[in-house]
Amino acid sequence: MDRIEFDFKDRTAVVTGGAQGFGLDIAKRFLQSGAKVIIWDIDPKMIEKAHKDLDNPNLSSNIIDVSNYKEVEDCVNEITKKNNIDILINNAGITGPTATLWEYDLEMWKKVVDINLMGTFNCCRTIVPNMIKNNYGRIVNVASVAGKDGNANASAYSVGKAGAIGLTKSLGKELADKNIAVNAVTPAGAKTRILDQMTKEHVQRMLSKVPRGRFLEVEEFTSLVCWLSSEENTFSTAAVFDISGGRSTY
Repeated sequence: MDRIEFDFKDRTAVVTGGAQGFGLDIAKRFLQSGAKVIIWDIDPKMIEKAHKDLDNPNLSSNIIDVSNYKEVEDCVNEITKKNNIDILINNAGITGPTATLWEYDLEMWKKVVDINLMGTFNCCRTIVPNMIKNNYGRIVNVASVAGKDGNANASAYSVGKAGAIGLTKSLGKELADKNIAVNAVTPAGAKTRILDQMTKEHVQRMLSKVPRGRFLEVEEFTSLVCWLSSEENTFSTAAVFDISGGRSTY
């Protein structure tokens, strides 16, 4: 299938969790469309591999923990000394363990919510002022259908993603009088490394809920994110876009 062409020339994008999975493919597509891309990831080996795989002079990176507000703030301050940040893709996330709520490890609960929800908040809070200054911005928060449905034995992940949906709706309304769009995407299960963090039973249970009978392809997801990140998206904001193969019911 031929990919639709997008124009991201003269735009700078930050993609969190950008060294693998969804984030890496989004970074690749942005680069192919003319953007400067800064990938943020906590894994230095994956960042190194991403640079080799993408091999593009417009790609740069930072090793960063999005759940650490000070790290995020310092990095944004450095970037905005030289570049505006036009696009933010909040993609960094972890699933956490598969466990019932009453047996869930307390530290892991906090870690999952800190990365999936607080990481999104930290990035938005530090980058939005730069977008306001330039009256331009596109923010896409990668949530999950789990944030709408609630996945059994994945309460921390479901809560974090539900919070990201609420944040999207609130921030989008706060910025609606500006040329800044804030939207969320809610994929069902996809063929990424995140499936490796789950038990086979949990993965099969996820797949059984998808009417299309297969997992989401990464490239399909990237196409939706690119449109939401482009200048073509002039009206949609504070919205949630499902890409769930028919699983979502609202």
